[in-house]
Amino acid sequence: MSRFHTYALEEAKITADREKKNFGLINENGEEIGTYSGAQPRDAALKAANRGITNIILREKGTKKLHYFLGKRELVPVPKSAPAWIKEAAKARGGKIYKANVEKLGTATLQYSELDRNPKELFKLPKSKSPKK
Repeated sequence: MSRFHTYALEEAKITADREKKNFGLINENGEEIGTYSGAQPRDAALKAANRGITNIILREKGTKKLHYFLGKRELVPVPKSAPAWIKEAAKARGGKIYKANVEKLGTATLQYSELDRNPKELFKLPKSKSPKK
């Protein structure tokens, strides 16, 4: 077995062993409308963006931390290296699949554990860092 192959196996094991966290998706009224999981907030944000949600506010469960993301998804051609089941599913969309992308806008800390006791300004997205192209 090559050194690269051994390294790749160890990387895969480390990734699989990462602890998953739960993140609540918060709407602009301060209500939790869904739950996504991932090792990092970005993992959960990508899942939300892949479902078409653009203004993403995630609360890390068990903490008072909010993560703000701007999400988008676009149709892209299926990669040649994609598994057969993805190619089969993409036929309905003309050989294309959705690819999600997110931009982190920042974080904030809740004052209270109960969402409805916090100021409503916390549940609005901050301004984007990069200019629109």
